[in-house]
Amino acid sequence: MAPGMQRMSFVVFINSVAMLAMAGLMALTALIFPSTAGVFGESFVLTGLLGGAAALAGARSSHDMAPAHGFLLTASVWMTAALCGALPLMIWQLSPMDAFFESMSGITTTGSTVMSGLDETPRGILFWRALLQGMGGIGFVVTGVALLPMLKVGGMQLFRTESSEQGDKELANAARFAMATMTAYVGLMAICFLLYLFGGMSLFDAVTHAMTTLSTGGYSNYDASFGHFDSPFLQYTATIFMALGGIPFAWYIRAILRGNMAGEQVRVMAAFLLTVTLGLTAWLVLVNDMEVEPTFRQVAFNVVSVVTTTGYASTDYTLWGPFAVAVFFGITAVGGCTGSTAGGAKMMRWIVFFRLAASAVTRIRAPHQVVVPRYEGRPIGPDVTSGVITFFTLYFATVMIMAVMLNMLGLDFLTALSGALTAVANVGPGVGEIIGPAGNFATLDNASKLILAIGMYLGRLEMATVLVLLTPAFWRAIA
Repeated sequence: MAPGMQRMSFVVFINSVAMLAMAGLMALTALIFPSTAGVFGESFVLTGLLGGAAALAGARSSHDMAPAHGFLLTASVWMTAALCGALPLMIWQLSPMDAFFESMSGITTTGSTVMSGLDETPRGILFWRALLQGMGGIGFVVTGVALLPMLKVGGMQLFRTESSEQGDKELANAARFAMATMTAYVGLMAICFLLYLFGGMSLFDAVTHAMTTLSTGGYSNYDASFGHFDSPFLQYTATIFMALGGIPFAWYIRAILRGNMAGEQVRVMAAFLLTVTLGLTAWLVLVNDMEVEPTFRQVAFNVVSVVTTTGYASTDYTLWGPFAVAVFFGITAVGGCTGSTAGGAKMMRWIVFFRLAASAVTRIRAPHQVVVPRYEGRPIGPDVTSGVITFFTLYFATVMIMAVMLNMLGLDFLTALSGALTAVANVGPGVGEIIGPAGNFATLDNASKLILAIGMYLGRLEMATVLVLLTPAFWRAIA
């Protein structure tokens, strides 16, 4: 078999592993929740048979991956997971388009939903939605730490230098690093679960909400989202763990192994969250004459939810007035830290972008002055510069193209622009009456749902990872 075909077989084989893993989770869900055992049992059989056939087809494969095959592997595994995740939802009662939208939103940890009546939805279905987000969260950490830096997507190679230092023996082994990451993820999720239990959640709610909090996914078991829990303790707990989900998991590993809590993007994110929260709280208290503590709690919860792209809502913040709506719309594009479960443009890229902009302005003002923009004390190389600029160009071009398409399909421009941005940023709720924190995406037509689902997929995989597959040169490279 030619080397190119062996590598393609490896891509097929990894996709088969993903299908078999999904089949195993379907079987587990069928065993835990007898009321939907038929739905997940049928899904298990279909997914297992297809995964087994794909495993046989990809058995003779080469592990020697070229970068081009890395792009195909990354893009195909996420699509495979979304399609498999949609199968139980479709067998249950959702239409094929709604099932695909819900599954893509889950696996990309976006949190947008087309489902209503969640309070009466079978627990097996609610558990499956939470499980999709739990898998998607750790899946993206692995993708962001292992694959995207190698593929040099959007300046992500800078994260490799940030998260691993020369001679760092503890983190040098990839398998050990993956295990440490998984331990940190599951450990934080377990603490979150215990605190939710202590705060009064039922066992089922604590399990599902712990998964969707740490994954910064935001699926809830109730139509009122996290607002169902009228508890300051639970809201503060969720705020803290959403923020923790937006921090690089490599930061936790460094902190535990070496006591090193440095991290520029972590400091910037913390400062940004605190500034926006205090500023908006002060405005609401002074202008709207709202009470201080409840206002601070609600603002902190929803600001952290949007910036970390979790998408929980504790209240309809669009009722706070046009200024608050503008603030939430603006912070939708920010995102959490690189190497975390959060989506969005990422703090690391924003830091690099503003450092590059500042150096460009300085060069205009003083052409003979030598200006070297730095990140974490290191010079920002030309490959990172081009990657970040390319990312932002693709990011906002994708948002605008999607917004125009949604507007042409009949959505008002605010809903269209907000929907496009919240999809690409993997946030969940948008603004406006239809898709705001008090609404959902159920009333949109199938074409709009498909556009938004593709936007979630593109945003989660940092745009270029998928768009490169559309070029003829890519397919010549893997032949």
